[in-house]
Amino acid sequence: MVISVVAIIFLIYFFKRLKKEDMLYKLAAILLIAGSTSNLIDRLRFGYVIDFLDFRIWPVFNLGDTAITIGVMIFILRLFYASRNS
Repeated sequence: MVISVVAIIFLIYFFKRLKKEDMLYKLAAILLIAGSTSNLIDRLRFGYVIDFLDFRIWPVFNLGDTAITIGVMIFILRLFYASRNS
């Protein structure tokens, strides 16, 4: 739980330092903050994260995990394309 809190604080700090033009970075940060906060609330409330989406062909996950995954993918793609244009 401590790592989650530290990560959320870092992400909020990162988000506040972004320029208005960095919309993809902002979207990625918002998704990471939302997913991390969602999972932290589950941990505080129940002692574990509740996974409720089960498609039988993929590991069970929740919407917080989805937000984190999409946020990381956006962040990586944005970094990749930014480094190519430099």
